[in-house]
Amino acid sequence: MSCTVPAAPAPPALKDLPKVAGDLKSELETFKSCNLKNADTQEKVVLPSAEDVAAEKTEKALIEGIERFDTSKLKHTLTQEKNPLPDKEAVQQEKTHQTLLNGVEHFDKTTMKHTETEEKVVLPDKAVIEQEKGQRNLISGIENFDNSKLRHAETLEKNPLPTKEIIDQEKSA
Repeated sequence: MSCTVPAAPAPPALKDLPKVAGDLKSELETFKSCNLKNADTQEKVVLPSAEDVAAEKTEKALIEGIERFDTSKLKHTLTQEKNPLPDKEAVQQEKTHQTLLNGVEHFDKTTMKHTETEEKVVLPDKAVIEQEKGQRNLISGIENFDNSKLRHAETLEKNPLPTKEIIDQEKSA
């Protein structure tokens, strides 16, 4: 079975084309390009520079190199674990610490029982308090003693020191 390609449609005849107005036709025939105003052209689609093209080519080459990389060329190495996993004791210690913290943070007060408090330190009786007041008064009297209230007294020597003559007599004897 052969495939038939449909033929292109025939161009329309001159009589089938739309008619152009006469004044427009004469205007187009007498048109001069020197009557146009000069305008700057602005490129809306800027072509990439040579550097951009070169950078894109090197990027494509790198990507292709990565995609086509042969892993059989790599050498085998032994991996060394620098951050080892914790042992069972460390995990257990951390779990107990976490359970203690959770127990303190989320403590259920409804499980507590009411207790009566007993005073174990009894206050001292009146006799001990009076004795302590007497000691404090004595200490404050000593600390705040006023020397101006003392009377002047003359001291008499009952055991005078020996004179030089008496000392010489005892030495010679």
